[in-house]
Amino acid sequence: MTALQGKRILITGGAGFIGSRLTRALASAGASVVIFDNLLEQVHGPAPELDLAGELIRGDVRDAAALSAAVQHARPDIVYHLAAETGTGQSADEPSRYAAVNVVGCANLIEALKALDTPPQRVVLAATRAVYGEGAYVDADGLTFAPEPRSVEAMAKGVFDLFDAQGRVLTPAATNETLPPRPGSVYGSTKLMQEYLLQQTPAPWDVVVLRLQNVYGPGQSLRNPYTGVLSIFCQQAMAGQTLQIYEDGEIYRDFIFVDDVVAAFVAAARRQEAGGRLFNIGSGEASSILAAADMILEDLGLVDQGRRISGAYRAGDIRHAVADVTRAHAELGWSAQVPFRDGVRQLVEWARTDTSMTATKAR
Repeated sequence: MTALQGKRILITGGAGFIGSRLTRALASAGASVVIFDNLLEQVHGPAPELDLAGELIRGDVRDAAALSAAVQHARPDIVYHLAAETGTGQSADEPSRYAAVNVVGCANLIEALKALDTPPQRVVLAATRAVYGEGAYVDADGLTFAPEPRSVEAMAKGVFDLFDAQGRVLTPAATNETLPPRPGSVYGSTKLMQEYLLQQTPAPWDVVVLRLQNVYGPGQSLRNPYTGVLSIFCQQAMAGQTLQIYEDGEIYRDFIFVDDVVAAFVAAARRQEAGGRLFNIGSGEASSILAAADMILEDLGLVDQGRRISGAYRAGDIRHAVADVTRAHAELGWSAQVPFRDGVRQLVEWARTDTSMTATKAR
């Protein structure tokens, strides 16, 4: 184990949902933290109220000069790269923006780090399960593989399951890190490129890649239409809207509570043997979107308001996601601690009292 006491740490995107919690965890462990974040209004609102345990430098990873200056100022021992554009749907509408932030921004960071007289020891990347695309499935012959993304034409006909070349229904399976990437969205492709850039650029630091599943919890933006589905449901339910469940309701995700994700990031810095490795970070359990919507409505006391299985779909969305987290357990000494039902209650309790949404409604 590597102690964090006295370590200098740079976090790009450190003012965000995960990053702000990570700054506090690292500071409490005795690290000195510098945060580089553009405070995007889509995420933070026009007048963000920040609770950060580090020095904030406002800037954009697309601005190579500003990022280089922040890196020179921080002189980090450890770097966490969290800054990214997220959201499958938005990435299809704005591919150049996603490529600029996720791909060029990551390249800018690498070049800035290589210019340091004393380079960092480790870079930890906030990656995503979206690089797997549909993820692991098993066919009727017992073969595990990653199928092609579902076609818009099939989903338009209400066909949402996945099939093999012989037309047989495939069975979803837990996805482990050995499954070859097969992203089905611009977002997933740009995030995979971040992994490739960090892994393929010769550098004196080692790289740890954490492929996050669906992160949720208190503090997740309720105003951003491209944030996690659970916070979107909270916002819609509190606004008196009927929740719209896509496809036939049989969409499954591996939801992981934000505090568990922060613990994984801390472990990625502390575990010396994690260098050069990639890990799935999830609960290891699949939960349906339909069941999640029902939990939120129940906790808000809005069951009568209801939800509707709409049959709507989005190109690039995946059907079933659950992570095999065996490697993270064995090599990071990490496992999820917050059960999904408990985590949803915490999210709803926070959403009820979120002052930013109260102010938005008042306007």
